[in-house]
Amino acid sequence: MTTIIILAILAGIAVFAIGIFNRIVTLENRFENAWSQIDVQLKRRGDLIPNLVETVQGYASHEKEVFEQVARSRQAMLSAGSVPESAEAANMMTAALGRLLALSESYPDLKANENFRVLQEELAGIESKIAYARQFYNDAVLQYNNAIETIPGVLLAGPMNKKEQVFLEIPETERQAPQVSFS
Repeated sequence: MTTIIILAILAGIAVFAIGIFNRIVTLENRFENAWSQIDVQLKRRGDLIPNLVETVQGYASHEKEVFEQVARSRQAMLSAGSVPESAEAANMMTAALGRLLALSESYPDLKANENFRVLQEELAGIESKIAYARQFYNDAVLQYNNAIETIPGVLLAGPMNKKEQVFLEIPETERQAPQVSFS
């Protein structure tokens, strides 16, 4: 009788441990999938950049520094090997695109160009998808981190060699609200 009770307790512990293990693996897969979704949108944005640059260059060929910044940030995105590197490169690209799009204010003909407007709209749509995908990624990382840092998950996370994941954050330079002055 004692043996049956001990076996039942061990079976219960095993089922409980398997449940925790499966939850951690599921949450890990979820945040990895979320990063893949961001990566897909970043690739789409990266593929759009040459067309956008080519269109702007036709109107503002002397703005060499802006084009070089866009090219450097695109190269950084292509060569990024980790989530933090890729996130940093994506932030560089966002800043470079902001400068590129700001050029349209100085060139009314560019602003009126149909091809430029279509590319700008497509870029705006991709940026919205990237923002949503980043939010989803951070939510998935939060769930994963909570699962491996709280009891009972913390008991299995160490032996499973699971480490806390980092959130995607806005660069410090973009945290400042723009100054608006009507004077």
